[in-house]
Amino acid sequence: MSATTPLRTTLIGVVLSATALIPLQSTAFAAQNDTAGTAVTPATSVAGIEDATARSLAGSLADPAWQRQVRAAVLAADSVDLPALTSGSTTSTGKRLASAVAVADRGVAAAKGLGGDIGSLLRLGLADPSMEARLAGGAAPWVAAAPSDDASTFTAYDSRGTAHELPVAVVPDRPVYLVDVDGAKAVTEGLKVVNEALEAKGLDVPVPAAELNSAAYGAVAPAAATGIDTTLINSVRISDVKEPGIKGDAEIFTLVTGFGQDGKPRVDTVEMPYLNKAATTYYPNQVLVNWSNYKYNMADAVMMEDDGDTNYQALAKSIVTILLTITDQGVYIPLADALLDAIPTSWWTDDPDYVDSWYTLAKTTKGTRNGAAANGWMNVSPYYVSAL
Repeated sequence: MSATTPLRTTLIGVVLSATALIPLQSTAFAAQNDTAGTAVTPATSVAGIEDATARSLAGSLADPAWQRQVRAAVLAADSVDLPALTSGSTTSTGKRLASAVAVADRGVAAAKGLGGDIGSLLRLGLADPSMEARLAGGAAPWVAAAPSDDASTFTAYDSRGTAHELPVAVVPDRPVYLVDVDGAKAVTEGLKVVNEALEAKGLDVPVPAAELNSAAYGAVAPAAATGIDTTLINSVRISDVKEPGIKGDAEIFTLVTGFGQDGKPRVDTVEMPYLNKAATTYYPNQVLVNWSNYKYNMADAVMMEDDGDTNYQALAKSIVTILLTITDQGVYIPLADALLDAIPTSWWTDDPDYVDSWYTLAKTTKGTRNGAAANGWMNVSPYYVSAL
């Protein structure tokens, strides 16, 4: 994710893919060491891959021609596609770096539980827009991996390979490039992985069109009724988006849970790409709940934020595993807590952060509802979507 722009299937397969990348990363980064003069330790976590890439890129900037090309690209856009920048370089240093960056990019996709056909994920941009003037003026940049949410400091590297520890809360007095992941693409592709896993277990099966009216209106639907009842988000505000300012915009998504028409627990994923700043009110007019998918007139919503090391295949597996143990007892049972309990404790550090949750939303719910964690509120209203 950029500092200025909203960015940001099986578990065995992920582990095998990540393991297979270790020798490739070692070879690619070792080749780059000849240019950068820097020892880079290969890693298979997103944070580790970003750090290794940042260190290697910093060393490569000792080449003045390549440094100028990177500077021009960063000044021309809020966020730069790093694999495209290196593969399209006109300098020998940039071209040599391209193979290592390509391997790192594939490693990020594997570590996040995403397919290898989603395109590039690694991005490069300034840690803060205020650095543009100094960068344009010729100040030598440092390079760092985007810091984790719970970090108070982060490490930036200069072209000699020297590491500098910097505070997260203070904008550095020199230009710093951040190596980060395209969070917006990661969330979109990651939720596809979650949806596929849910669908495979029958946990997000949509109601057939022929049954929409009876689902929305009861056993006997009005003859002229064709459409669905939904709950609309009129406005929403979050106090803390669980993202340090220097890391840039947050990538928020919501998991809506309840019992489907077939009596099985279900989860519907809702992307919220607009909701990227804390203490800002947004007016999305976005559908949160499609009531035709639910058996009971109640649903819960769990809002989360994607951080760098989120593995969507593992997230999907955890959610599916816990939901398959819950049965319909003939009454509504809140599923939000079960969903949160499904997420391993270790994930709460720079992984899908819990933002807030809303319990017992109904078709008739309207007005402002505060989140259970007191970290945000949503103003919602019933909205009937008629058929064309």
